[in-house]
Amino acid sequence: MSAPARPLLSRLKTAVVQWIDADYCPDGPEKMRQEPDKVDWVRVMPFAVLHLGCFGVIWTGWSPFAAWSAVALYFLRMFAVTGIYHRYFSHKTYSTSRFGQFLLAVWGGTTVQRGPLWWAYHHRHHHQHSDDEEDAHSPHVHGFWWSHIGWITSRRNFPTDYSKVKDLAKFPELVFLNRFDIVVPLLFAASMFGLGAALERFAPGLGTTGPQMLVWGFFISTTALFHGTSCINSMAHLMGRRRFKTTDDSRNSFILAIICLGEGWHNNHHRYQSSTRNGFYWWEIDPTYYGLKLLSWTGLIWGFKAVPQSVLAEGEHADHHRTVEAAARSEHVHVRSSLKKVVPTATALAVGTIQAAQAEAPKQPERPGIHKDTTELTVDKPDAKPAN
Repeated sequence: MSAPARPLLSRLKTAVVQWIDADYCPDGPEKMRQEPDKVDWVRVMPFAVLHLGCFGVIWTGWSPFAAWSAVALYFLRMFAVTGIYHRYFSHKTYSTSRFGQFLLAVWGGTTVQRGPLWWAYHHRHHHQHSDDEEDAHSPHVHGFWWSHIGWITSRRNFPTDYSKVKDLAKFPELVFLNRFDIVVPLLFAASMFGLGAALERFAPGLGTTGPQMLVWGFFISTTALFHGTSCINSMAHLMGRRRFKTTDDSRNSFILAIICLGEGWHNNHHRYQSSTRNGFYWWEIDPTYYGLKLLSWTGLIWGFKAVPQSVLAEGEHADHHRTVEAAARSEHVHVRSSLKKVVPTATALAVGTIQAAQAEAPKQPERPGIHKDTTELTVDKPDAKPAN
């Protein structure tokens, strides 16, 4: 074997083993984290398989049950991303028992977004370095596509830094789920196939099969879920409005709040991370919070953390000033618009008066200045762009 081929084969072997054991790092995780940011094409393969699996619909077809299952599983697992991986493991915005924590971690594992400790570590790191050079997925630093999907294919972002999640790493069952993060997704995919096969046998009227449920319930739903979640990384720092003056460019977006069940209130979240609710005000729709409230009625979770009144008052003050400024701009535009209507009319009356006077007087030499001034007044000009 040639010398140049050895490092390539060694890296390929490492990547393959890491698909099973995410903590496998022959040279140590710290050395991996020091590697330059670039796409590792071996790491891309699982995402390629996930996306290509969606094309299986060409052979399996569809049924209403399979399609609606994909939609339901998208929202059930988006809730797991936002309400469990994010609001519990990353920020501990509510409490649960150790057994409840394990159940939540398994639920989160069905999202196929790595293990709970890896997810929490990277999200906490994001808040520490939001929109600076150390932020792994800032669209301002790395660009849109890298923040959307590229960052997760980089070898340096693969290992979990357990020192940053010590509160979670003390539970062996969580470390197991994080280390062998392929187990839950494989079981979930197998369950989709098994459900479809069972329905084909016992409820043939539904028109679904094992392969069909695998394609719709796993591949299509999971691919949509991945891109929905990634929109927060790539778009929540680009689109929307900023209520709070944070040190990053986080923004609030109603559209992203719908797609990601409340995560679109990103500027709110970056202002106060410990709140269970991201939609700070009653009119900010936050489905994840509503779901967590329902879950709390079962006794599985409790101890929700509220937004401090001082933060709410700060937001209301900022909104009030923004409303006043918008009203002032609107009034300015309204007055200017009214003048645009009044001035041509007044000019026409003046010109008519002049022409009436000229009808009785001897004809005077033409005065181009009158026509020039009239034209400038009666032709609408484009409005100046209002200040933001």
